[in-house]
Amino acid sequence: MKPVIASMFVLVLLLRTLFANAETKVLFIGNSFTYGYGSSVKFYRPDYVTDLNNEKVGGVPALFKSFTKQAGFDYDVYLETKGGSDLNFHVHNKLEVIGKHPWDMVVMHGYSTLDRKKLGDPARLIESTKKMSLFLENLNPKVDVFLTSTWSRADLIYKPQSPWSGVSIAKMALDIRAGYDKAVTTSPVIKGVNAVGEAWTKAIVLNIADANPYDGVEFGKVNLWTWDSYHGSNYGYYLHALVVFGNLTGVDPRSLGPNECSGYELGMSQHEISMLQLAAFEQLSAERAMSGSPQIISKEVWPQSCV
Repeated sequence: MKPVIASMFVLVLLLRTLFANAETKVLFIGNSFTYGYGSSVKFYRPDYVTDLNNEKVGGVPALFKSFTKQAGFDYDVYLETKGGSDLNFHVHNKLEVIGKHPWDMVVMHGYSTLDRKKLGDPARLIESTKKMSLFLENLNPKVDVFLTSTWSRADLIYKPQSPWSGVSIAKMALDIRAGYDKAVTTSPVIKGVNAVGEAWTKAIVLNIADANPYDGVEFGKVNLWTWDSYHGSNYGYYLHALVVFGNLTGVDPRSLGPNECSGYELGMSQHEISMLQLAAFEQLSAERAMSGSPQIISKEVWPQSCV
């Protein structure tokens, strides 16, 4: 009897190991735009993710994890972030930390203006993307890397002395995207761009979000920026996470439904949740095929907290 019990014990251990290895390891590399500066998203469910810097951050990665759980994916999500940094900082200072795992997917971005000193110049992003992608490929030749193109900063558009001063709200996001499109070509492991900035613009065009936080927020619309009109609000980071979710999984964000639990926990209405999902879908569907469909629920069904 003992040999049988011993064999069963070994089998259980083996199955546990196989199950653990079945998880897709996803790493987010970024700065305050990833960890959610200026909003409660920064501290949202840090237990959902592993912060490699041990700063107890949840951020956009925790929202992404929540969405994938609700959609039935088994992702093990990590983050490595440093406020005010570009990708070059992580290349020169964080490879030892990043190199702890052979990642299956990596989501990463640079500074909000591409280059802190040469605003709008993609050269530094392109070079650091190439170096980081090569490092990640050496860890796992099958890694899928996604670059996140960030949003138009209202403070650089509606205030003077910026290359984007006085331009349309869409212009900066398009300029940033053009830089990321160039960075994509540096490595075959880069699978695409998370068009977060353009999704923000889409939300404005669809009259979901207000275009100018400096003249007040129009009734019935949300403010995607936080108090500094630079970083995101809960709404802005929520939309950020929806775009990443849709691009990495290929699943229509609207399939999460108006009762999506993370939006509820962040204090959003069902209408706001649905509209932000729509903005993400509209941008994603313009660039790739989406599976799934909008979730329709009975009015008698109320949202609940995440489990």
